[in-house]
Amino acid sequence: MWQKILNCKCLDSWRDWSYLFLRVVVGAVFFMHGYQKLTQFTIPGVAQNLITGGLGWQFPMFWAYLLTYGELIGGAFLILGLFTHWAAKISAFIAFVALIFIHLKGGFFLSGNGYEYILTLLAASIYLMSAGAGKYSLDKMWRNKDSMM
Repeated sequence: MWQKILNCKCLDSWRDWSYLFLRVVVGAVFFMHGYQKLTQFTIPGVAQNLITGGLGWQFPMFWAYLLTYGELIGGAFLILGLFTHWAAKISAFIAFVALIFIHLKGGFFLSGNGYEYILTLLAASIYLMSAGAGKYSLDKMWRNKDSMM
């Protein structure tokens, strides 16, 4: 019985679906954060937060646009599995900057604006950056199309 439990073959049959699931969930989180910045906080509001939030960044409007559209477009690309390596790289960079400049000082737990959540997004983004989009993605569809020609 233990042998059967320890030698579970679920990894083989669910691997392709797990890439899809992780991509869609992580992409949706980034997309929705970008959408929130665009529609609720607004770009000038994000820029103002970069100044008053203790960050004191130079060129706050530039960074606000980059952050908002990086989350929005990068998240959408992750959901679709399109340019996944680059979308995940952008998402990892955004998560890393948020971790270092915003969440690290809050301690571990999310309730204190800590880093547990952003660290998870960073880890998932790094994984997707290195593992790729998986079978159910536009990246894979295009690669197969190119190999047939």
